[in-house]
Amino acid sequence: MADGKTTGPDQSEKMIRYARLNLQRMNRLEKTVEILPDLREALNAIRQPQRWLLLTEGWCGDAAQNIPVIAKAAALNSKIDLRLILRDENPLVMDRYLFHGTRSIPRLIFMDATFTDLALWGPRPAAAQQIVYNGKQAGLPHEVWVEQVHAWYARDKYHSLQHELTAIIKSL
Repeated sequence: MADGKTTGPDQSEKMIRYARLNLQRMNRLEKTVEILPDLREALNAIRQPQRWLLLTEGWCGDAAQNIPVIAKAAALNSKIDLRLILRDENPLVMDRYLFHGTRSIPRLIFMDATFTDLALWGPRPAAAQQIVYNGKQAGLPHEVWVEQVHAWYARDKYHSLQHELTAIIKSL
C-alpha cells in the first residue's frame, strides 16, 4: 500500500481501493477484537508445535475480516507458528487447498511440526458462506451479497469464526 499497489496481478483502481479499505478494517480489528474464553482455553491446551499457513491477498475482504482474529489467536500460544502467503504468488499451494474447486481465500491450513495437514478452515465462517451461496443462487449482483456478508461480520462480532477455530483445535 505504501507504493499505491495491492497484492496480486490485478492492479486496477478497484482492487487498490479494496486493499485500502481492508487495511483500515484490519487496523480497526487488531485494536478491538477480543478472543473468547473458549478459544483462549483451546489455544492454551496446544502442547505440540503447530504451523498455521494462511493463504490470502490484500484485496480480499474476507481475509481482512478474519486475519486479525486468527493472528491474535495464534499469538496466544508460542507453539503456533502463523505464516501468511499470497495466493497468486503460490498457485501450487493454493491449488492443493481449493474450496469447492475455487481459489477462494482466506484458507487456513493447520499443520504439525512436520508439515502434515491436520485441518483446514475457510474461506469464511459457515454462516457467511451461506450468505454467499444464497446471493449467488438468487442471482444477486456481487456487490449486493458482499455487502450482506460484511454486515453479517459486524453483527456476528467474529464469534462464529472463533467458535469454528475452537472446534477445529479441540478436534486435533
